[in-house]
Amino acid sequence: MTRHGATKGAKGVSGVTALRNKYGSFSTVSAGSGGASNVGVAGYVAGGSSSVGKVSGIDKIAFPADSKTTLSATLSVANSRLTGFANSGVAGYAAGGQSNSGRVSAIDKIAFPAETRTTISATLTAGNADAAGFANSAVAGYVAGGGAAGSFNYIDKVTFPADTKTTLSATLTTARYGVFGCANSGVAGYVGGGIDSGGYLSGIDKIAFPADTKTTLVATLTNLIASGACFANSGVAGYVGGGESGAAGFRSYIDKIAFPADTKTTLLATLTTARQVATGFANSGTAGYVAGGYDSSTWTNGIDKVSFAADTKTTLSATLTTARYEAAGFADAGTL
Repeated sequence: MTRHGATKGAKGVSGVTALRNKYGSFSTVSAGSGGASNVGVAGYVAGGSSSVGKVSGIDKIAFPADSKTTLSATLSVANSRLTGFANSGVAGYAAGGQSNSGRVSAIDKIAFPAETRTTISATLTAGNADAAGFANSAVAGYVAGGGAAGSFNYIDKVTFPADTKTTLSATLTTARYGVFGCANSGVAGYVGGGIDSGGYLSGIDKIAFPADTKTTLVATLTNLIASGACFANSGVAGYVGGGESGAAGFRSYIDKIAFPADTKTTLLATLTTARQVATGFANSGTAGYVAGGYDSSTWTNGIDKVSFAADTKTTLSATLTTARYEAAGFADAGTL
């Protein structure tokens, strides 16, 4: 999780701290909201960092075949450490990040089904990398936490369909970056993990829709963790896969937050490799996906799939166009 691609010289490092000290602060990777399985269209992986630098391309994983194509549209700039959310059936959004020119406040919009890209006039409150994204589909998308010179605790809201931005009066429990985000659309968004001034976190904040009030769950993640990939089976559960726990290293397990009780269990299934700063998205009602990331030695291009019926994991034959991490993820998964 770096401001630029790590090199193979990073092999053998223990955890994100060494990478961050060498290359700079790392990103969160976050998921767009899920959707109904019978109308799911595709998931998208936008931007990120590769072995040759920052990426502007957008890969598309078509449901249900799980085949990969690359859009002709690209992000407005090559960008990593950005976050994603979706107004499912209408558009996906890639917000913030880190370009070669510095922190990004712009928000790119990919219209469904044409897959054309525009940049909305509204921007984030500040240039912001390593934030969490989630959406109350058909209502609004949210960008929470992250940072620039310091960490942020505020939550920006992009209201659909006008794409206007406001900032909530509610804030995260602490200012933090490297957070994950996902949503039980129509009910609440969740922001968890990350790093604040005291170190790695296991807590999970909940933003209730439509009041946009914040509470903190009793349940916590299995470990203090940052840079996990999050996706949701809306109406059923949210999932956090992989991540990094400081000296304890990279993680392969997958935590599950059951809706509406907000209880946490850990799946028997694990990711193919322990990894951080991967990208999550979901075909709600069917499966969640964890794409790319950085394992203990290099960038990855593989895509793991967690089938919701039994919470079992398989690995797609399709791979990302380039091995990458720190990308934004979102999905056109039908009406939520």
